[in-house]
Amino acid sequence: MIAIDDTINSDDLGSVCFVCDLAACKGACCVEGDAGAPLDESEISELEDNFDYVKPFMRPIGIEVVEQLGVFDYDASGHYVTPLVNGAECAFVIFTDDGIASCAIEKAWEAGKSKFRKPVSCHLYPVRISRYNEFDAVNYHEWHICKPALKHGKKLGVPLYIFLKVPLIRKYGAEWYKKLCDSIEIKEK
Repeated sequence: MIAIDDTINSDDLGSVCFVCDLAACKGACCVEGDAGAPLDESEISELEDNFDYVKPFMRPIGIEVVEQLGVFDYDASGHYVTPLVNGAECAFVIFTDDGIASCAIEKAWEAGKSKFRKPVSCHLYPVRISRYNEFDAVNYHEWHICKPALKHGKKLGVPLYIFLKVPLIRKYGAEWYKKLCDSIEIKEK
């Protein structure tokens, strides 16, 4: 484990190689599972403030669900998550012509329409953060749907902390990320 500021980070960040292979997995993480994407409480207001900008990028069924339930729901543990369509896929999921799941929230951000990129939990996946009173536990979440990403990451030689540089900096800042890199490099020596 690697301790940095108020985080305890899994050694997997440096040892597991991972690069999404959307052609192989089709974005399954957006459509499988038993709950929507985890949301920080602050992200709820960002989603509410930007929903009108995201809406044109969404599927009608997703819009209907969000208009009925709101931009968030609760998982079985009472945590905030994105609402689901058909009990499986995120309400904000859209599909490319070749059937790859994508994010309407991120599409609106890429188009310069929304100031909110997407939930940080989505941006960080396959890393999941568990919050405790005095620290965050930053861990790799292994899921069978990501086997193509493990194979692709190994082929390219890209460890998780490099693949997730942008979202890790988004979550914890550039100084924290530098400490993570330094700690992983020291462990590798």
